[in-house]
Parts: sequence; C-alpha cells; structure tokens
Amino acid sequence: MRSVLLLLCLMAFAFRPDKPAYRLYNAGLKSQSYTKLVREAADADVVLFGELHNNPICHWLELQLTKDLQSAKKGALVLGAEMFEADNQTALTDYVQGRTTDKELATQARLWQNFNTDYKPIATFAREQKIPFIATNVPRKYASLVARKGLAALDTLSAEAKSQMAPLPLTVDLNLPGYKAMLDMMADHGGGTQANPHTSKSGKPAESPAANFARAQAIKDATMAHFILQNLKSGQTFLHFNGDYHSKNFDGIVWYLRQQRPNLKIVTLSSVEVPDPDKPAVESPDLANFIIAIPSDMTKTY
Repeated sequence: MRSVLLLLCLMAFAFRPDKPAYRLYNAGLKSQSYTKLVREAADADVVLFGELHNNPICHWLELQLTKDLQSAKKGALVLGAEMFEADNQTALTDYVQGRTTDKELATQARLWQNFNTDYKPIATFAREQKIPFIATNVPRKYASLVARKGLAALDTLSAEAKSQMAPLPLTVDLNLPGYKAMLDMMADHGGGTQANPHTSKSGKPAESPAANFARAQAIKDATMAHFILQNLKSGQTFLHFNGDYHSKNFDGIVWYLRQQRPNLKIVTLSSVEVPDPDKPAVESPDLANFIIAIPSDMTKTY
C-alpha cells in the first residue's frame, strides 16, 4: 500500500493535470479570464494585440478575439495590421469587400510569407463579415530609406508618398524605453558609432546608423498610430495586430496615439514565451494590460 501511495505521489509531481497552450494575466501577473479580455476590449477605443509573428497561439487568439469583438460590437469593429502597408490599402479593401480573389490579392499586395497560415483566416473573416480592414504600416521602402539616410530623406518624397505615412516633420524621442533599448542593444553589438547613441554633445538626437535604425522603427509606429486614428469613429473599437515590440510597455504606437488623443481608451496585449505559463516572468512590471504567457517550446509557423 505504501509503495502505491509513493507511486501516486511521484506521478502527481511528474505529470500536470493539463498542458495549457497559454495563460492570460494582467500587468500585475494576476490570472485573468478570456471573458474579461473581451469585455475590456469591447469597451476600448483601440486594442493593440502585440503578437510574436511566428507563434500559432497568437494568431489563433487574434482570430478568436476578432470574432468575439465582432459579435460584441455588433458591427462597430475596425481591423488594422502592421502586416499590410498603406500603399496596399486598395488591394486589401477590394479583397475584404469581395471584389477580388485570393490569387488577385497575392499579386496586388505585398503579403508576408506567413499570410496564408496566420493572417488569411482573419482577412477571410473580415471579408465574410464586411469588416473594414486598414493597412496601417508605412511602405517598407520608406522605413528602409530612414534607416539608411535618416528622417530628412523623407522630405524629398512626393506628396503621394508622404500621404502613405505619418505627417511630417516627425517627432522621435530616442530616449523612450523601446528605442533606447534598441540603441543600447545595437551599441552592445557594435552597431553604434558614438559613445552615447541617444544624444549628441549638442543635446540633439545622435546621427548614427543605430539612431537612424530606431527612427525607422519610429516612422512605423507613428504611421500605424496615424492610420488608426484616421479610421476610428466614435463608438467603434479598432483592433490592431502588430509585433509585440511596437506596443509593449505602452510605448511605440501607444506613445504616438497619446500625443494626439491623450484620453483615448487603449487596451494592450503583450505576448511572451516562458518555460512555464503558470509561472510567468516578464521583463518589466508594466508590460501591458493583458499578458499572454505561451510555452517557450510552442511550435512555430515558420
């Protein structure tokens, strides 16, 4: 009898009662329900879903949240995504409104390599439900231009090109936590050209490859915020999908949204991969309104 009890105790320690694909927490790492997430998201003006681009749990939850918000908002839902660039808006709108086919969308828009597995289900649901879908990101060629030559290079663009990004001139605070962390990381790896990559001796932002790379991220953040606000009407919820970097720590897109609409009700989600979703550890105490803890050995979509 004693050996049986010992065996049962060992089994209890060796095997967990379930294998959760994710756990949901608030900023203080207190367990939250998906129902509460939907309720708070439905009451928000903007919901920023910070995803890990190759994580299937993120994409499945994005689809579920889209469906449940469409039901909760009774049609007052707008979608947007970093994965679609502003100059592809016509192609995306034509597809969502049923005027073009999957094959035509693939030829008319620059789709990410994981579109079919990860974003097409959301686009298909938007098409079925006639949900507006906004291409919020700056065309990548302009972000690349900033990374190579700095923000001043945007001044040479045509009026049409400038209409595909946040209004210029753009304010970039390289001391914001997200950009500062990027600069520090690049400096640690030899990517900076000055002792202080954040500011020059004159107190102005440093001119360096690392600083321009951070500004390239900022033009993306600012542009996504710009098109979110441009397409948000009173009473609607704008559900936006973006890489976690662009909205975690209430930075990036959030900062640019707050510059124009400080009273906007924003709900953020941050995705983290951890060894044990039941015992999450996060990099900062103020990561997001909701934290999605996903097993670090989760399979990847690419």
